[in-house]
Amino acid sequence: MQGKVVLITGATSGIGRVTAKALAGMGARVVILGRDAKKGDELLNEIHGYVGERTAEFILCDMASLENVRKAALEFRSRFDRLDVLIDNAGGINGKRKVTADGFEYTFGVNHLAHFVLTNLLLDMLRASAPSRVVVTSSSAQAFGHIDFDDLMAERHYRSLRVYGRSKLANALFTFELARRLDGTGVTANCFHPGAVRSNFVKGMGGAARVMAPVVGIFERSPEKGAETQIYLASSPDVEGDTGRYFVKKKVRRSSNESLDPEVAKRLWEVSEELTNKWLD
Repeated sequence: MQGKVVLITGATSGIGRVTAKALAGMGARVVILGRDAKKGDELLNEIHGYVGERTAEFILCDMASLENVRKAALEFRSRFDRLDVLIDNAGGINGKRKVTADGFEYTFGVNHLAHFVLTNLLLDMLRASAPSRVVVTSSSAQAFGHIDFDDLMAERHYRSLRVYGRSKLANALFTFELARRLDGTGVTANCFHPGAVRSNFVKGMGGAARVMAPVVGIFERSPEKGAETQIYLASSPDVEGDTGRYFVKKKVRRSSNESLDPEVAKRLWEVSEELTNKWLD
């Protein structure tokens, strides 16, 4: 990873934080997108303390605002002339329905649409830096997700786990469609399931899901374990050239039937373009 530039979202906590530190330790120049400047500075100081200065940078960005995402992409472009690895990692779940600054259902807006916009705004840099990689944090929750194009924003029916599953399915569909569109460019796109990771993630859950969290927590993995596949997909020569795949514990696994439907993926891409067109110019 020496000399490579890595951009990662959601890296001030959880598996993203572990990945940022690991890749910086391998010699990469790590750029962190996050909404909390204080946490960003703390992470930079930690990385600089054991790796050295100018190994990591922070760009303030609230993924719940697509204008923020657009500005962050422009700021990245102004600072760097290459992008070797883009890690679309930020995400969350909400017990009650709320919307982003742009009026999108929050979970779908942050987990999928924000990364759709960010990735598309940086695609030309990824192509110019090939061989390069896009790594997307999906989840086993994609297996119980369903893309309801008539209620994408969950206005009629809102269940936190169902909506989360939809967003993680969207992550997988986006990854596979991106891989198809980038075929032959030298840019690969893969997604993965990190496992049930001990983190602040549960704070966003509601109802029975939150009540059960302390019980199932004994089975959760540490952020260090959860980050292993993310680090592997971002850095390992073993996956050079592999694209359009879903990984669990560093192994290729079959994702859900719906995630593998190219018609659904194509339609989701087109709908996502329509929803975010004003921020893609």
